[in-house]
Amino acid sequence: MFKKSLKLFTVVAAMSLSLMACGSKNASKGSAELVLVTAMNSIDDKSFNQGSWEGLKQYGDENDQNYKYYVSPDSSSTSVEATLELAINGGAKVIICPGYLFEVPLYNMQEKHPEVKFILLDGTPNDGNGTEKIGNNVACYTYAEEQAGFLAGYAAVIDGNKKLGFMGGIATPAVSRFGYGYVQGAEYAAKELKLSKGDVAINYNYVGNFEANPENQAKAAAWYNNGTEVIFGCGGNVGNSVMSAAEAVNKKVIGVDIDQSSESKTVISSAMKNLTKTVYDALNEYKEDKLETGVATRLDVATNSVLLPMETSVFETFDKNKYNEIYSELVAGKISLLGNNDVKSVTELPVELVTVSEIK
Repeated sequence: MFKKSLKLFTVVAAMSLSLMACGSKNASKGSAELVLVTAMNSIDDKSFNQGSWEGLKQYGDENDQNYKYYVSPDSSSTSVEATLELAINGGAKVIICPGYLFEVPLYNMQEKHPEVKFILLDGTPNDGNGTEKIGNNVACYTYAEEQAGFLAGYAAVIDGNKKLGFMGGIATPAVSRFGYGYVQGAEYAAKELKLSKGDVAINYNYVGNFEANPENQAKAAAWYNNGTEVIFGCGGNVGNSVMSAAEAVNKKVIGVDIDQSSESKTVISSAMKNLTKTVYDALNEYKEDKLETGVATRLDVATNSVLLPMETSVFETFDKNKYNEIYSELVAGKISLLGNNDVKSVTELPVELVTVSEIK
């Protein structure tokens, strides 16, 4: 009975995974060598997966190459590895892996499949216990999220907002860097405007998930009702909960990862990682046999890899000239920022004018 049940489970699991394989370009021509695998949500998540997918799509269309995506049934390492296997069995030669949930699966898969190139965004392969190893077939990219967060916090305060909120998802290094940068940007703007201590206040919280749910919306609504003017929704679908709360009371939101202006009229700007550019450039490097593997490459303002989308941002006084000015200062290294490797908590940031309330 146990063997029959196990066999049935294996068949059902395989069927479930196969249903998650989604063709896109030239599907009739057979397998796709260029593949994106997602470990959480699909490619239309208006966030990390979508930005990565758009880079793959742009490259595939311009170079007339087959591409497709696979969605893992859940975010567990077991399911992610099984989905990666499915993609490889389907002919994948290059696999885009967006997000930290691929770190543990790739620690195992990189040695198991040396013939495949893996492009890992926002992480490095590790065993889950702190041991990192980047294989010679893995190209890792991390981002200076603190710079993107800085730009968002700076712009929000220069634009006249003094009651800010940061609602992060899970306190991963990337999410924390966004938050730390946001606080430092608000502090920098407060000093520039010669505001008094306590004039700018920030509610700061990690909700512990990356979901759009009633609890997250209720928390954002409570902040808005208590005077918060703009909330940086930083954590996948958490931002959607913030947007829903903002829409009900005509307040403002800062999006994350990609330009989220199309998601809601409440989005005044987005702290972006230029994921589309990262994927597109990496695939070009792969084609030219120049893809740098075995190391983690940190992308920042110097390569236009973190930014605010000023073309779609809706500020009252903060304009493109002011943006270019502060962006140039970051590129020139005139502004030093602290990240998750420098402090363990937002309360350790050396702010003088901004009051930060870390809500547990």
